Amino acid sequence: MMGTKVKNTIPLSLEQFHISEEYGFILPEPLRDLPVYYKPWMDIARNVPELISSHSLRLRIHDMPQLETHLLRTHRELRLAHLALSVMTMGYVWQEGERETIKVLPWSLSLPFCEVSQRLGLPPILIHADTVLANWKKRDPDGPFSIENLDLLLTLPGGESVRGFFLVTLLVELAAVPGLKSILDVINGVQYNDVAMVTRALDVVSQAIDSMKQALKLMHEYVDPSIFYGIMRIYLSGWKDNPLMPEGLVYEGVQEKPLEFSGGSAAQSSILHCFDELLGVQHEGSSGAFLRRMRDYMLPAHKQFIENISRRPSLRSFVLQQADERLTHTFEQCVARLVDFRNYHIIIVTRYITIPASHAKQLRANKQGLAVALDAIRSAPTALEERGTGGSGIMTFLKTVRDETKDTSISQCTNGNHVSPDPAITEIQKAASELATES
Repeated sequence: MMGTKVKNTIPLSLEQFHISEEYGFILPEPLRDLPVYYKPWMDIARNVPELISSHSLRLRIHDMPQLETHLLRTHRELRLAHLALSVMTMGYVWQEGERETIKVLPWSLSLPFCEVSQRLGLPPILIHADTVLANWKKRDPDGPFSIENLDLLLTLPGGESVRGFFLVTLLVELAAVPGLKSILDVINGVQYNDVAMVTRALDVVSQAIDSMKQALKLMHEYVDPSIFYGIMRIYLSGWKDNPLMPEGLVYEGVQEKPLEFSGGSAAQSSILHCFDELLGVQHEGSSGAFLRRMRDYMLPAHKQFIENISRRPSLRSFVLQQADERLTHTFEQCVARLVDFRNYHIIIVTRYITIPASHAKQLRANKQGLAVALDAIRSAPTALEERGTGGSGIMTFLKTVRDETKDTSISQCTNGNHVSPDPAITEIQKAASELATES
């Protein structure tokens, strides 16, 4: 949380942390191609779903030439290289699903991947900064930043649902940008004892969190739960805290000992970390440890921005000291909306993981003939049923983080600031409890 120890008077700017005024943590205008020398990488990376489908991706990667990475000179080139190498890595590891898992990543992939990762300060695995922040292009360059006008640069098995999953998450990132910019105003307002400035800025933060939730609702429209659970999820899974790869993965030519890295996770997005630090949300125990570890899966500059917020004078203490009714109300509304966003994330996880997992157990027990969609659910990896792609015990983790957010409220009885839960939550929870009763 924002601390009380260091009163840092150096003014913050987004630019110094490689954060865009227009796009926030999103990489503006990602490169669509690498220099021609890297054509062997891009030819494979652009066809990962097809090569997995024909069970030939591993063969193609074994035949891939060993390319040098020193010709990658710009940040955007390195980001596209990391995206391409990570998509190939996930495809290589999970080509055969939970059958025939591999223990060694071949040197033609592992060496350049680790070199590029080291230059960026990122781990050599697929992360949120790849699939979401640096994996988009506009169909019409002059058109809007909308899901209809956006495409992915590279994809994984799962068809349109993969596109929907990554692009909806991208729109959540974009919705946060006004709130991200207002963090600077909150910090300055606290420093200069300007109650009106802090109140206005927190109002923008509150609206941004609500806009993030509205963007997240698009998930239901663009992502099929059976495709996400049965097909996509394994390709986002890592080799830490994963029963399918208990020893981790050997990166050939880099290190003989296996390495462990977590898979992609919403916890790798810097946005909620920023809002948590601003509002003083304290995450303890295993959930706090997991969230702190996820910061090592962010770009170093973005991690530094979060840490800088945490070293600023405490906003919550400022609100308590001022005892200003409007300021307190706005602070409480921010907390309530952050709780509401996390509640809605629980709805999403219930629909896309918990309910399909219950279905899968029933279907395996019944051994009944199935439609294609149900077949995808039944064939999903059983070892991942209760886990998020980052390796966390997903429901326990999400509810703990939500409850810790609630605890930040200055008054537990904030009726005036209460944000009503989405009606969909009761329907989805009812469905989940019915499934649990039946199974």
